[in-house]
Order: sequence, then C-alpha cells, then structure tokens
Amino acid sequence: MDSHHMLIWDNCLKVIRDNVPSISFRTWFEPIVPLKVKDNILTIQVPSPFFYEYLEEQYIDILSKTLRKELGNGAKLEYNVVMENNALSSGIKPYTVKFPGKSKSEPKNNPVQVSVDDGDIAIKNPFVIPGIKRLHIDPQLCPDKNFGNFVEGECNRLARSAGMAVANKPGGTAFNPLFLYSDNGLGKTHLAQAIGIEVNDKFPDKTVLYVDANKFSNQFVESIRNNNRNDFLHFYQMIDVLIIDDVQDFAGKEKTQDIFFHIFNHLHQTGKQLILTSDKPPVELQGMEQRLLSRFKWGLSADMQAPDFDTRISILKRKVYNDGIDIPEDVLETLAIHITNNVRELEGALINLLAQSTLNRRSINSDLARQVIDRLVKNNKKEISISNIQKVVCDYFNIHVDQLQEKTRKREIVQARQVAMFFSKNMTKASLASIGSQIGGKDHATVLHACKTVNNLIETDKRFSQSIKDIEKKLKV
Repeated sequence: MDSHHMLIWDNCLKVIRDNVPSISFRTWFEPIVPLKVKDNILTIQVPSPFFYEYLEEQYIDILSKTLRKELGNGAKLEYNVVMENNALSSGIKPYTVKFPGKSKSEPKNNPVQVSVDDGDIAIKNPFVIPGIKRLHIDPQLCPDKNFGNFVEGECNRLARSAGMAVANKPGGTAFNPLFLYSDNGLGKTHLAQAIGIEVNDKFPDKTVLYVDANKFSNQFVESIRNNNRNDFLHFYQMIDVLIIDDVQDFAGKEKTQDIFFHIFNHLHQTGKQLILTSDKPPVELQGMEQRLLSRFKWGLSADMQAPDFDTRISILKRKVYNDGIDIPEDVLETLAIHITNNVRELEGALINLLAQSTLNRRSINSDLARQVIDRLVKNNKKEISISNIQKVVCDYFNIHVDQLQEKTRKREIVQARQVAMFFSKNMTKASLASIGSQIGGKDHATVLHACKTVNNLIETDKRFSQSIKDIEKKLKV
C-alpha cells in the first residue's frame, strides 16, 4: 500500500504542531485524513465545509509553507469534504487550492466556495434531536425578559446602557464580551435575555442563543460520549450572539473550559458578540483557567447592585401594572421598605400578598402586607455559599481561611478542609469539581473521599459528630 501521502502529511504535522496552540492542533489538524498525493497535489479529507473554510481562513500560511517544503513550489492542496462519515450529495467532491506564489503582487488565495445544498448539512444541534438547520435554531429566550419589563435604576444603569449598546450593534462595540455580574436575583439573567430579544427583533438574520453554563457542559459531555465533539464545536461557532449564563459553573471543569476557550476565540475573532453572566467579577472567579479569565476582561465587566428604594417601588409598580392589578401606594411602600435583598424576593412577596388576599378573601392593605413580610422573613433561609462555609468552619477550628488553600498534610488543616467539602456538598448546589477547585484546588475524587471520611467519623467518633452538629447550627443561623 502506497504510504507516501502519509509520510508527507506526517512531516507537515511535525512543523504545524510546533507553530499552533495545542487545542487548535487537536481541533483543526488531528481530524484531517491524508488520502493521496499525485502530481504535487496532496488530497486530504475534512469533516465539513465549515472545517474546510476555517482552515483556509486561519491556517493557509502554515499549510502552504509546510507543503511547499515537502512537494516544492508547485504544491497544491485538494480537500475532500465529508460530513457524518458520508460523502456529500452523490459522492465525495474535491476542492483544489493552489497556494499563492512568493510574489507579493499576486493576490492571496480566497476560500473556494463549497457548493452544497443546505439540506445536506447535518451538523448536530445539541438543543434538538437528531439535527436541525441553522435558520431554525431556537434562541432559548423567555419573551417576558425584555427591556420593556426591565426597570432601570442607579443599581444597574451602567449594565443596562451597555446592554442596549450591544443590542443596537452586536459585535461592533468595545463591550465584547459583555460580562454581567451580581448576587442572585438582581436581574442579570433578565438583562442578558433582553439583549438577545432586542437583537432578534432588530437583526432577524443573526443567530442568537441563550444557554446556561450547566446545560452547555452537559451538552459537551454528551457530544464526547456520542463521538460528535466536532459537531458540538461547529454548532456553537455558527452563533452570532452567544449568551452564557452563570459561567462560574465552569469552575473545575477543565475540558469544558478548554472547548469554550476555543469557541470564545473563534466568535470574538470573527466579530460575533459574547454576553456572559456570573455571580462574581472575573477577578474573583476560582477554579477557572487564567487564559479564559483574561478573555473575560477584554470587554466590559458591569456590576449590578441591589436596587435602592425608588427602584424597588418602580419594580413593584411595573409588576402590578403588567398584571392589571390595583394595589394601594402605602402597601407597595411597605413591601419596598422591608424586602431589600433582591428583585426575586420582592416579586415573591408581591405574589404571596396577592395569594393571601385571594385565598383568605381579605382586602390588600398594609396589615396584610406586614403579615406576609413577617412570614417570608421568618421562613426565608439564608443562602449558603462555599465561601461562607469555609469561613464558619475555619472560625470553629480556629484557623485562617487561607490555610485551606495550602498544600499541607497537617491534620487540623486537612480535617477542616474535609469538613468544608462535606458541608459544601450537602448544603450547596455546586458540583464536586467546583467544590474541589474552590477548597484547596482539589479534584472531584478528593471531595468524594472527604465526604466519605467525614461520614465515617460521624458514625464512629461522638466528639467529632458533635462538632459537625455545632457547625451545622452556625451555618443555619
């Protein structure tokens, strides 16, 4: 069997591997299959028209140099475009590219137009089964989360202004990526979706997609399991406005961060818009690769604070107006004075007030509002975070929080770290990988081991068991 083409391509790869990032090499060169070489033409097989066009746009220089080195100045490259392991249309169609000559006056080779009917394109859409054309991609947006329902105040004015600028010119402002961060319930998801809805209305030709970080991660894992990772990559690289909610959930997921890094680069380099939300600013995110964090800082990071009194009143008035309800001004003021943490709690209090009035057939007044508030404040459990757990555990064991991050085998530090992991697993929704990355930079297996160790000690050591009960009480205060 003639292996001359294999040898030529292997020699090319040796040079290319040393000149492109490892993720780019794995994504764009490892899938290529050399087929034959004839008359100074090397034929290679690529998995899709998009794949072929991207090689032409991004790597034509390195391809031409390495192939000339192997075949001489008359070297040509021929592509066989194959998708889903089947030839397009009735057979495999070659697209031949002659590399530009050394003369600077000679125009640079443009990508060959791949003549393929849209109906033949079968890149898998991870949001549907089994596949769908690009034009039919559901943006996954909630119609109610629009700019008309978003109340502006001092707490969010910068973020809203930046969001409107992005909606009017996606990918064309300095706000790329637009990174929105705040505590839970302050409207960052609403604002991110409002931008997507506005873009959909003003630029119907653009493809908009909203997805939370956990769903993105699960889709990626599924694509690896089904051996269609490239389809996953190509799908997300087609998006014009990509909205990723709660990017902090990427913490500790190295492979997910790796693929998102590549998607981010492609979209940003091609002038597409990225909108990201998080519960922390980029500088405070833990368990994330530095190269990804640096890209989060390229655009604008906009903080969204808890709403002030006037904004809370405006939110309540907008809500009752949209629902067609008439509520006295003093009742709205009572709610706005006592519910201050976030918009979600404020709207929840209003819903409870309406429910109590309807079910108990009572008029809506300040007395009923105070009863609802007392019940909500009494039953509203404080949200427990991993950072809060670390602080409470360290205070109990009389050590500094920073010591949990140290690489040490000291018994008191190791045990405190294990206890912090135990409570983080049982009292938060964070993944094992995220818990480990935030507590000592450990992996998910270490967290599992820590939880088993703590459970064993609870059953066998009464003193330790009492310590766990004492810490739990402090966390629930």
